[in-house]
Amino acid sequence: MILQSIVRAIYPPQCVACGAMTDQEFGLCALCWRETLFAEGLVCDQCGLPLPGDDDGTAVKCDDCLIIARPWDRGRAALVYSGTGRKIVLAFKHGDRTDIARLAGPMLHRAAVPLIAPGTVIVPVPLHWTRMVKRRYNQAALLAHALGRLAGADVAPDALIRTRRTTPLEGHDRTARFAALEGAIRPHPKRGAALAGKSVLIVDDVMTSGATFAAATEAALVAGATGVCVLALARVAKDT
Repeated sequence: MILQSIVRAIYPPQCVACGAMTDQEFGLCALCWRETLFAEGLVCDQCGLPLPGDDDGTAVKCDDCLIIARPWDRGRAALVYSGTGRKIVLAFKHGDRTDIARLAGPMLHRAAVPLIAPGTVIVPVPLHWTRMVKRRYNQAALLAHALGRLAGADVAPDALIRTRRTTPLEGHDRTARFAALEGAIRPHPKRGAALAGKSVLIVDDVMTSGATFAAATEAALVAGATGVCVLALARVAKDT
């Protein structure tokens, strides 16, 4: 305890988003917290997009999910991809900030409550091995493990594999995103069997069009999953 106090005196806790001093580790300062938009209240039951109106317990869908055939059952997101949410996702994905998983875990856990049933297996969206070599970690896998610890659920980090390296999808329209991901994710030849007969929750850092989640969901169903839900740390909204 004394050593911990000395360490904290020398290295006081800092805001994960901006570096300002905070009261606790792996948290946000008051300003960054105010700039964090949580995907809560009335949200689309399939993608987690916040919607206008009050939540009366009735499942509703956004315009996109009304016209796009989603292969998964239900979906949620913890944050809206703007303000602090966008800042921490970019730092997590491109800035070598693996500590952000500690902040994101409780946020994901709260958002995942409607999606996790007893026996649910949590599966991260896979990275192609070439990106894994370059980045050294799969941010979706870190999120999956953080959620699994809090939810007391099994995590199957290698159940799905990326069979080819896709080009970065930023700036692509919906059609191009779905075309790029078609057939790019498949069950692992051996470890994919862990999903047979299971309810699966697929986790990723951000959802834009849903193309990546769709490819991962189809792979999980091929592996024998009985149902699939999806969860993103942040959901891109059209007006952000």
